[in-house]
Amino acid sequence: MPFDDLPDLSATELSRKITARDVSCREVMQASLARIDALNPRFNAIVSLRDPAQLLAEADERDAELARGERRGWMHGFPLAVKDLSHAAGLPTSMGSPLSPRSPARTNSLHVARMRAAGAVVIGKTNTPEFGLGSHTYNTVFGITRNAYAPDRSAGGSSGGAAVALALGMLPVADGSDMMGSLRNPAAFNNVIGLRPSRGRVPGDPEQELFFQQLGCEGPMGRTVEDTARLLAVQAGFDTRVPLSSPHALPSPDDLQLDGDGRGLRIGWLGSLWPDLPLAPGVRELGEQALDTFRTIGCEVEPCTLDVPREHNWSAWLRLRQLLVGGKLGAYLSDPKLFAQLKPEAQWEIEQSRHLDAASLYQASHYRSNVYRAFLKLFERFDFVVAPTAQVFPFDAELHWPAEVNGVKSDTYHRWMEIVTPFTLAGLPTLNVRAGFGDGGLPMGLQLAGPIHADLEVLRLGHAYDQACGFARQRPAVLRPTPA
Repeated sequence: MPFDDLPDLSATELSRKITARDVSCREVMQASLARIDALNPRFNAIVSLRDPAQLLAEADERDAELARGERRGWMHGFPLAVKDLSHAAGLPTSMGSPLSPRSPARTNSLHVARMRAAGAVVIGKTNTPEFGLGSHTYNTVFGITRNAYAPDRSAGGSSGGAAVALALGMLPVADGSDMMGSLRNPAAFNNVIGLRPSRGRVPGDPEQELFFQQLGCEGPMGRTVEDTARLLAVQAGFDTRVPLSSPHALPSPDDLQLDGDGRGLRIGWLGSLWPDLPLAPGVRELGEQALDTFRTIGCEVEPCTLDVPREHNWSAWLRLRQLLVGGKLGAYLSDPKLFAQLKPEAQWEIEQSRHLDAASLYQASHYRSNVYRAFLKLFERFDFVVAPTAQVFPFDAELHWPAEVNGVKSDTYHRWMEIVTPFTLAGLPTLNVRAGFGDGGLPMGLQLAGPIHADLEVLRLGHAYDQACGFARQRPAVLRPTPA
């Protein structure tokens, strides 16, 4: 096949071709580096790119292994850029912050170690907001990552670099992480797939605090649901060092099957979740149009509501997030010079965390429990629920965050992403699938969620939906053939 087309293959097909030695790992690496060289200067998705000569040498090693009949796993020979919040040995973990050390990491984060063991070659990192705060990928270290479909617009975040690199074919699959939609929002903004797995499905860092860190998680992204599912199978699995990790095993990436349709499945359409939650014009309409695709594949769809007060959900979210962010970054408060170098949103989170007490945190956990119970009640009636992935379309990349949503002022830097928070609080497997394109060709997505641990069931329905909706065929303008 043409050399230039290799980056546009699905990861599933690419893995098959590498394994069959129809294409070499060197050819795949060359094609990926060529795509990065052509597009990354404009879009700024990949940072800390390693020396190409070293990468080609590692690709040659993968080819030599195949020649000996040795295959490391599903990702054998895949170019991989790791989100710059996670450690990849040999590369700095900047976290988008000028305060992070520039020295190379000595170890791999657990999910990175698993991807490397499956044969991936780490080529660099993907850009992220400072400390992952805010669903817009920009920082003072590397600059702005730009939307794959509209370079003047936000890529979302905090896995914005990963989503753009995927959409533009720089990478076959990508890792990300998600506390407030960071695997979902950038996937929606760039017309790709992102899965926030069930709580514990992909174990966190064994060296970090192990019991309170239940909001954020690592997970997979891809250009197809099938690719995303196979990457999840690489990343997932119980680890004794992470006591809250899930013991529920998944099939191996090579054995995973997603075939099926939606016949007889019941879908609850949550719309904006609460009547007073603002959505930008066109977001709800795209979602409701997408519901027809669920009906086409055999699903029954009806509207529903989440029976928990919006203010309780938001109160729980604010306090539990402040606990975690303030706990991680609070040491900067004791050094005024360092504190002054943090982005204002990080300063705000730390300052707010100083006002937390045991009673307020207990109440937040109680409210969170009620969010989970409200979803359980819905799953008595429905097999899955669906809601928009974001409240706004990709916005001006020069903005820090949207000041308002459909005329309603944002009272915090992340209020415009409120729609993702109940799914995070409940720990549900939540898949961003493509919803289509609004005015100006800007992408939007849907959150497809199922009961806890129903990751494969969510992926199977998402796969059937994605094959039927056809939005994957609409590629970024820079990748479309130029008319003769």
